[in-house]
Amino acid sequence: MPAPPDLTPLFQWYADHARDLPWRRPETTPWGVLVSEVMLQQTPVNRVLPAWHAWMERWPTPADLAGDTEAEAIRMWHRLGYPRRALRLHQCARALTERHDGAIPRDVGALLALPGIGAYTARAVAAFAYRQRQPVVDTNVRRVVARVVDGRPDGGATTAPGDLAAAERLLPDEPEQAARLSVAIMELGALVCTARNPDCGACPLSALCAWRASGRDLPEGPTRRPQRYAGTDRQVRGLIMAVLRDGAGPVDQDRIDVVWYDDAQRSRALACLVADGLAVRLHGDRYALPGANNSGAYH
Repeated sequence: MPAPPDLTPLFQWYADHARDLPWRRPETTPWGVLVSEVMLQQTPVNRVLPAWHAWMERWPTPADLAGDTEAEAIRMWHRLGYPRRALRLHQCARALTERHDGAIPRDVGALLALPGIGAYTARAVAAFAYRQRQPVVDTNVRRVVARVVDGRPDGGATTAPGDLAAAERLLPDEPEQAARLSVAIMELGALVCTARNPDCGACPLSALCAWRASGRDLPEGPTRRPQRYAGTDRQVRGLIMAVLRDGAGPVDQDRIDVVWYDDAQRSRALACLVADGLAVRLHGDRYALPGANNSGAYH
């Protein structure tokens, strides 16, 4: 197996060009890092920034969130998308409070045992909060590694064991340097080595990039088909959730019925929210957010 390329130039690029994001600052707590990683899943940074600040101001520790209701967590999530993440963060905060006295564990295995924490998030928290040598692989990292090391125009659609191994081979042995390189690769993919318009002239790794050396072009069309939103069940669920979030208390079925014209699709979306624990059906065809003093809920 050939030796991995020397990514040293990336450190200086990161020092000069990295975005000043609050969860990257030294004073940010491990809880702040964990919250940011959950919020950033499938959500752009510019939408996460105000939500993260509001969340951390209201619930600066896991115990603060655990002491509040699921309904308030969902309300604070507002329109960030995929509101199950709010529910999982609330469940995670309770587990942290009950199992770890409110502290965020350092061990990846212990992080994985928390509700709603997957492999990527566990490694990201270990690397970015505790400066461990962990391969942290998202879409941007897969793309950079595929281009620089393998000469391919893009990485795969999901992270495979081979992606983790490839990323780990690039990391320095010293944990702090490894953690810094992990976030630098991620930032390079977000700002320079983008999917459709890579700025190779501004890339600190262009001289050793196998894809650039190959002279191959990007494939025509999008590398991945974008997910359709308009008219989907996801859109209808979002409309229903907005009604539940904005309501001062339980909401009558009539108020939900007006948000979407298709009865079957609306009923399906509502049933999905109930099944996911994001809504509770009460007596009299009324609905509410979970945990909001719903003494008349069906069980």
